[in-house]
Amino acid sequence: MANIFDVAKYILEQKGNMTTWKLQKLCYYSQAWALVWSDGVPLFEEDFQAWRNGPVCRELYDAHKGLLTITAEDLKVGQSEHLNYDEKDTIEAVLRSYGHRTPLDLSERTHFETPWLKARNGLAEYEPCDHIITKDSMGEYYGSL
Repeated sequence: MANIFDVAKYILEQKGNMTTWKLQKLCYYSQAWALVWSDGVPLFEEDFQAWRNGPVCRELYDAHKGLLTITAEDLKVGQSEHLNYDEKDTIEAVLRSYGHRTPLDLSERTHFETPWLKARNGLAEYEPCDHIITKDSMGEYYGSL
């Protein structure tokens, strides 16, 4: 199984330089739609937390901490070669649907979606939170769309 760094590396190779905020959201949507299109099989094991600005994977954050923008060369971990054809196809579909959106737009979208809201459990948008957004809630919500 691939990890989030493999997915992030592939996204950066396909889209080029972007903000770390946008990279986080594109990885999140890649995981969400992979859960739907592969009968609940995750693209990677790492989890997302329901941070103020939307879903964030702590492990990926730690790898790019301190950077505002990032390129594939900046991400020192991950190998896109670990992804199989179906996994790349899922990511490419996500990039076609979400890749043109701004980081703010992607963040705001997640604020209206059940997985992020459910993980925050009633916290206000400005309150910090590190609660896990479960893969089950992602699969259920996006599978219903």
